[in-house]
Amino acid sequence: GELDLRLEWFETAARYQMYHSLGLLLAGVLAAQSLSVRTVSVCFLVGILLFSGSLYAMALVSEDFRWLGAVVPIGGVAFILGWIALAWQCWKRQAS
Repeated sequence: GELDLRLEWFETAARYQMYHSLGLLLAGVLAAQSLSVRTVSVCFLVGILLFSGSLYAMALVSEDFRWLGAVVPIGGVAFILGWIALAWQCWKRQAS
């Protein structure tokens, strides 16, 4: 029912926040190796805020926040752009 759906949203938000927090740690390690990871970090942070944040709000607050479901995909796009930017930076470093 409704409680199961809210729990599923919360679990998804927490899982993706964890993955991308680890991605931020990886970006920090790569930054120490002179990789430019500002774009990666910004994309991951925006993704965590929009994707996970809106799912947390939908799961924990009231039904008034269901409109945030439209924000979730924007956060997902930010995650994808962050991973693409990270791969690009690694590829550029490998190529040089």
